[in-house]
Amino acid sequence: MNFAVDVVEAADPDSVALIELARDGARREHRFGAVAAAVRTMAAQLHEQGVRRGDVVMTLVGNQPDWAVAMVACFRQGYVVLPCTEQLRAKDLAMRLAVTSPKAVVADGRNADVLREAGWNGPTIWGPGVMGWPHASSAPAPAMLDAADPCLITFTSGTAGEPKAVLHAQRYLTGQRVQAEHWLDARPGDVVWCTAASGWSKSARNVFIAPWIRGATALLHDERFDPVQRLELLEREGVHVLCMAPTEYRVIAKRARLRAFPALRGLVAAGEALNPEILRAWHETTGLHIRDGYGQTETGQLTGAPLAQAVRPGSMGRALPGVRLWIEDGELVADPATVPTFFVGYLGDDAPLPSVWHTGDRVHEDEDGWLYFEGRTDDVIISAGYRIGPFEVESALVSHPAVAEAAVVAAPDDERGSVVRAVVVLRDGHRAGAALARELQDHVKAQTAPYKYPRIVDFTDALPKTESGKVQRALLRQADSV
Repeated sequence: MNFAVDVVEAADPDSVALIELARDGARREHRFGAVAAAVRTMAAQLHEQGVRRGDVVMTLVGNQPDWAVAMVACFRQGYVVLPCTEQLRAKDLAMRLAVTSPKAVVADGRNADVLREAGWNGPTIWGPGVMGWPHASSAPAPAMLDAADPCLITFTSGTAGEPKAVLHAQRYLTGQRVQAEHWLDARPGDVVWCTAASGWSKSARNVFIAPWIRGATALLHDERFDPVQRLELLEREGVHVLCMAPTEYRVIAKRARLRAFPALRGLVAAGEALNPEILRAWHETTGLHIRDGYGQTETGQLTGAPLAQAVRPGSMGRALPGVRLWIEDGELVADPATVPTFFVGYLGDDAPLPSVWHTGDRVHEDEDGWLYFEGRTDDVIISAGYRIGPFEVESALVSHPAVAEAAVVAAPDDERGSVVRAVVVLRDGHRAGAALARELQDHVKAQTAPYKYPRIVDFTDALPKTESGKVQRALLRQADSV
């Protein structure tokens, strides 16, 4: 198998692969023939930099053609690609560089400073502009790949340490066909817009991989989220399928004028539950139901609202065809052998994968097999679709000279589902107050990706702990606990 050969190079070279909406306002269409040529050129560039099969290539590029081309070039040659979001700070990047030891980096020039601060001084291919490069006169032959060959690394958040590097195999790419057909519902000739930023698990599967498998066009928009602009582009580009984070659906419903869109056929969301009033607002104005789905970085998509059945508000759907899921003591568990996109393992961890996968998510099931998310069994915070490990935020907080201890938990929020709440114990000589709270928020933003900062900062004299010294997070989740 080879995604680049079987999907990109096998496509009609004159059909549109990408619609690029650039930061400078330019709009460009890129056909599959041009994308395939750019992929070969990128593969030649990486080969010249000494990258060989099995080596890691990190990307630090926004939602633009350079990112997609770099990803597919790695798929073509058997390189292992590590896509990173541009929101990462130097500390985040330095950790990823240390864990994965990339052979080369593909980056937008706007990220040069943060890469340098992270300590990277190795081979780098700078963009943007790969679609305009002269085509390579010769590119290395595409690799003959097996389903179990390594393909992709994405990082996930942990509750007791640094994020883990999740390694996926080539089967992750072909395995997307199930959700692309039965949940995303991309069809030949469609324009599909998955708004997830490059570097996230959902972007790695639904921005262009799943649409291209189904013969659809992918829309890439390289700008920050603006609710009014999002709707304008949705209408102007004639988008058929829209895939957004639940937070984006919430914000648009509250801050923009929802309306019907003639071309729009499907709305999908994943990452967290959507509240009933938002589901109702979108349905009443567009005539479409938002169909929810569920997956994890390690597993890929596991569930989705079935296409042929009426949507049940609040449900994350049913198990995808062929995927075996069940509930054990309130927790959703899966049979990895039935999940076509299940991961290979954590990088650097040789422990065998379990025969039963415990998701760490609490759900309940109705009489027809529809699943409903209740919350995490661990302490990972899901905010605006982002999964945030408390340890990372706590580490940033305690690095501030005023902080003696800190604990981070989720707090409910109407738009984001949950936000990060920090409960802080100060060192002697420091005074609690709004000014210090803002200073701590800014400190966290400077230490790690901005979306992780605590939107709520509370101060307390001591954290509630067990006899063994462990913080009792369940108590901290109560609003009146401090």
